[in-house]
Amino acid sequence: MAPSRRPAPLRRLVAAGVAAVLVLGLAACNPDPTGGQRPPAPGASVPAFSYGTWAITRADVALSWRTGCPVHWSDLRALNVAYWDYTGQRRTGNLVLHHSVVTQVRDVFRALYDTRFQVARIRHIDHYGADDDRSMAANNTSAFNCRTVAGTSTWSEHSYGTAIDINPVQNPYVVGSSVYPPAGRDWVDRRFVTPGMIARNDVVWTSFHNRGWKWGGDWTSKKDYQHFSVTGR
Repeated sequence: MAPSRRPAPLRRLVAAGVAAVLVLGLAACNPDPTGGQRPPAPGASVPAFSYGTWAITRADVALSWRTGCPVHWSDLRALNVAYWDYTGQRRTGNLVLHHSVVTQVRDVFRALYDTRFQVARIRHIDHYGADDDRSMAANNTSAFNCRTVAGTSTWSEHSYGTAIDINPVQNPYVVGSSVYPPAGRDWVDRRFVTPGMIARNDVVWTSFHNRGWKWGGDWTSKKDYQHFSVTGR
């Protein structure tokens, strides 16, 4: 899709306005089970990155896994990570991943945390009824979801637990003139990097690239700016 034709200053104002709406919405709709913490005052110590991982139960993926999926649910693990949200609060969120990539993804999110990269929210896809459209519309970062690639019968890399989508609104999936989620249209023009956006050679791209993961933003016929996977698909 061609870049936005709006003048750069206007686009920045639009992006700022949308970001402000996101901040209000997230503050009201994404309560943190830990209560959240404001960033410390200058000179104060920053809370260390924290994480936890454990084996899941069948109930944990009641909606996102079904018989016939390319991996068994017992091969999946839960990964809880700390992150900084769009209001500047410290949060924790849960991802479900294949056990083989948990350590890699943990280290990526450690790097994002240490550099204060902002993540809107992180919730397992079952919270959204395993509906990818609902998850994207909520600007939710997620990983495992046993589903096919839209419009095909091919398993998505998310079905293997070896792919992750980060901040879908600021990093939309663009195919021709179609943008998913629709709210991501103001971020199709990648020339002006705003908080939460992913760009080649930034901390997100570099952290995944150094571990052999591939970015959908490097695709040619379409762009999936939110998407990283082990195989590049």
